[in-house]
Formats: sequence, C-alpha cells, structure tokens
Amino acid sequence: MYELVRGPLAWAAFIIFIAGSLYRIIYMLAGCKKEKIVFPHMSLKHSLASLVHWVIPFNNQYMKQRPAFTIVTFAFHICLVVTPIFLLAHIILWDESWNISWWSMSDTIADYMTIIVIAGCIFFLYRRLTDPVVKNVTDASDYLLLAITALPFITGFIAYHQWFDYKTMLIIHILAGEIMLIAIPFTRLSHMLFFVFTRAYFGSEQGHVKHSKDW
Repeated sequence: MYELVRGPLAWAAFIIFIAGSLYRIIYMLAGCKKEKIVFPHMSLKHSLASLVHWVIPFNNQYMKQRPAFTIVTFAFHICLVVTPIFLLAHIILWDESWNISWWSMSDTIADYMTIIVIAGCIFFLYRRLTDPVVKNVTDASDYLLLAITALPFITGFIAYHQWFDYKTMLIIHILAGEIMLIAIPFTRLSHMLFFVFTRAYFGSEQGHVKHSKDW
C-alpha cells in the first residue's frame, strides 16, 4: 500500500493538480476576453498597488479592524506553504525519486509550524461556527475543505512523533496530501492560484476605473 500511495497515486495527484491548475488559469484568461468593462482597462500600477497592500499585514482597513484574524491568517498561510516545501522528510523523498534537493528547515521548526497550521484550522472552524456573518455564508463544503487542509498536517505530526502505528499513519498522511493537491484546482482552495489575478482585477477596478482604493 505504501508503494502504491507513494508511486502511482502520487504521480496521479501531481498530474491532476498541475493539469487542473493550468486548465483553470487558461479558462479564466480566456474568459477575460469577453469582459468589456474592467479587463480592457487593466492597470499594472493599480494592480501592483493592490497586491502590495494586501500582502503586508495591517496595511489595509480590513486587516486593521480584525487584528486577531489578520495575525492567524498570515501565520497560517505562511506555514501552510513553507512547511511541506522545506520539510526535510519531503526533500529526502524528492532526492530519492528524482535526485532533486534544496535547503531544509529543522524538524523542530517544522513541528511548530505544523502546530500553527492545525491551530489556524481550529480558529477558522470556531469562526465559522460563532461569527454570524461568516456562519451565514458557510456550508458543508467549507467544513470539508477545512478537514482536507488540516488532515495532512495532523497525520504528518502524528506520524513524525510515532504516536500510533507509524506505517499506517504515514500512508494516511500521504493520501491526505494527495487529496489536498487534487482538491486545490477544483474547490475554493483555488484561491491560491487566483490571488494575484483577483487583486489585479479589484485593484484596477477600484483604482483605474472608479478612482478609489481597495484597501
């Protein structure tokens, strides 16, 4: 089972992730040609201004009004992306499979970053359950996506500390990671693909068309 999830299923997950992501981006860019108001007036200046203001913590009014949410969101997303890329165990697998390696973080740092991701998922779950505004726009798929996001980190944490049967937890961890990869292009997790385009769109719409700021 380990060889199956590490081999064919891993290849399938990466292929679906890459192909699905390319399809979504190409489909979105093709649809831009039909848009007659904002896209013909896209502004590099306002696009970059919007992007800069939204990637710097507390650099817009929305973030300033929600300090706890801002801190958790930035910490969560940084750890979510950085941890799997620079985790030593993952890099070793890349090196064994394709003779590719790069700098890795210490296991201790990765442990703390994993905890931050898990804590972030708990925070977002609590927010969806208690914040009336967020709760009103939440459906079952949002809870499923939280589970899909959290599971690779929870199982990876358990496997690393060998709290249960290591081989079983490792298989579940790999499967959870593959499910998350496959889900990214086809669910709301795709915001990781479209963040730059979204900020460019809103920045141009507000700054170049409406002559206002989106931050």
